Amino acid sequence: MKTLEIIFTDILYVSLLIHIVLMSVAFYRVWRGENVIDRLLGLDLLSTLTLAVLVLLSLINQRIIYLDIALGLAALGFVGMIALAKYVADEQMF
Repeated sequence: MKTLEIIFTDILYVSLLIHIVLMSVAFYRVWRGENVIDRLLGLDLLSTLTLAVLVLLSLINQRIIYLDIALGLAALGFVGMIALAKYVADEQMF
């Protein structure tokens, strides 16, 4: 039973490392995107990966507060992304 916990913890840490690497790739897309749409997609991916990292931290540290923070960020991120997309769409219409 103890070995399963160790394996599960190792898998969580490897997954956390993979998500952090993917966050750096998404941040690069936000920083050096070819156009506004690429940057918005990179920002949306970055927010999704941030939520995944918070969930992984919640599982690793066994604290529920990270899940509450992730839920709040998900709601704010969705509304913010819709607002940014609407702004970009209206700006390109003129």
